[in-house]
Amino acid sequence: MSESLVMPRRALLSVSDKSGIVELGQALAAAGVEILSTGGTHRALAAAGLSPVEVSAHTGAPEMMDGRVKTLHPRIHGGILGRRGTDDGVMAEHDIAPIDLVVVNLYPFQATLARADVTDELAIENIDIGGPAMLRSAAKNHRDVWVVVDPHDYDAVAAALQAGGSDYAARRAAARKTYAHTAAYDAAIAAWFAGDELPDTLNLSYRKSIEMRYGENPHQQAAFYVEDRPRVGTLGSFDQHQGKALSYNNIADTDAALQCVQALTDPACVIVKHANPCGVATGDDLRDAYRRAFAGDRTSAFGGIIALNRPCDAQTMAEIVGNQFAEVIIAPAFAEDALEAAKQKKNVRVLSIGDWPAQLPSMGRTLKHVAGGLLVQDADETEYTGELRVATKREPSADELADLEFAWRVVMYVKSNAIVYAKERQTIGIGAGQMSRVVSARIANMKAAEEGFEVAGAVMASDAFFPFRDSIDAAAEVGIRAVIQPGGSMRDAEVIEAADEHGIAMVLTCTRHFRH
Repeated sequence: MSESLVMPRRALLSVSDKSGIVELGQALAAAGVEILSTGGTHRALAAAGLSPVEVSAHTGAPEMMDGRVKTLHPRIHGGILGRRGTDDGVMAEHDIAPIDLVVVNLYPFQATLARADVTDELAIENIDIGGPAMLRSAAKNHRDVWVVVDPHDYDAVAAALQAGGSDYAARRAAARKTYAHTAAYDAAIAAWFAGDELPDTLNLSYRKSIEMRYGENPHQQAAFYVEDRPRVGTLGSFDQHQGKALSYNNIADTDAALQCVQALTDPACVIVKHANPCGVATGDDLRDAYRRAFAGDRTSAFGGIIALNRPCDAQTMAEIVGNQFAEVIIAPAFAEDALEAAKQKKNVRVLSIGDWPAQLPSMGRTLKHVAGGLLVQDADETEYTGELRVATKREPSADELADLEFAWRVVMYVKSNAIVYAKERQTIGIGAGQMSRVVSARIANMKAAEEGFEVAGAVMASDAFFPFRDSIDAAAEVGIRAVIQPGGSMRDAEVIEAADEHGIAMVLTCTRHFRH
């Protein structure tokens, strides 16, 4: 493929986002490039003193149907698609002038959906037709035509004009970017039409945010992709204040910590290691919450991810950097003196994510790759359905109920089979990822003993029902006083009877929270 430069003679500018379009028009005019434009773009350029040619004047056909039909014309698409050196005769015969540069961005369909007053009619009117057609035409003919879809690329266009034109590598890269852009646009439209249904064809669109050194292991290539319009309170948008580049495992673990801490309303800290919470607590303030979370499992906290649900102050940061090595610290925000304190550990990654509302936007659906396909499901965002039901003769005390609700919010974020021991809104033992639920309970008890906690009087949460009474018997042996679990086992009566025998209060949520 020839590497010769292509200097545009004629450019078509038709943009919804007018950012930088006047400056680009001025650069084109200074280079002697004829400018064709439509509607609001034409008005913006003309108001700046430029002399663009209205597309309707170029085609000889008026805009019609309230602007729905304006660029769908042979003199536009022939000018874009015509192969230089091959179709010249046809173009001359039909008086089609070549268009060498196409600058188009599309009707703001996704932004329209985000409006409070959006209606079906408004959404449909913001489905662009002519724009994608021009973009795809220009990208297909990238051998001769440069297509620009992103205002951030206007400076590159201006620089190319001064250098004598665009080279083939730049045009091919632009074509690739354009097809990704139109694919994402169509995916958003298809998703809107599908609504809450699981569509027959799943179209996904994410943009690359971080190129990583490697993935879960050093021999795996990896990158982090984010949504086009990231939801508030997610890792789709964050500021990194210091520290090394984020790794694949950093982001996976930080997401686990962030989701868990967002489930807690009092000042809270979550410490995650290998995708599982190892220490979680609330406190009178953030420093108190961190101290209690760290105390929950000092051994596992080393090299962990720390998530906070309040802006981090200097006292909390000093406590963290004085206590342990952490890979990531994430919070809504950081005070300036907290950021200064973090510099004592220059490699720790400090991330702020901004405030999130009490009611977070839905995560929508979650995806899991399997060989040959994807598993797709609604995100697990329901703590429990209906009201909590006390199944035993003894009801939990007010303090026990508060601990049960805390433990239930934590166990939702622990890998199955999951057991959480908690006391005074602090985890004192967590058992995760075991093939047997009773083994998870034993691990929770072992962790509590390792950290010197007195289990007597604590509560226990289980992410799924107990298939046998053995876990209740084991809990009673160490002094567990109340249990929260979904219920639903064939042996529920046997399990509840065991709790009654031991004087344990049992609350049923009727909602399971497997997390594989």
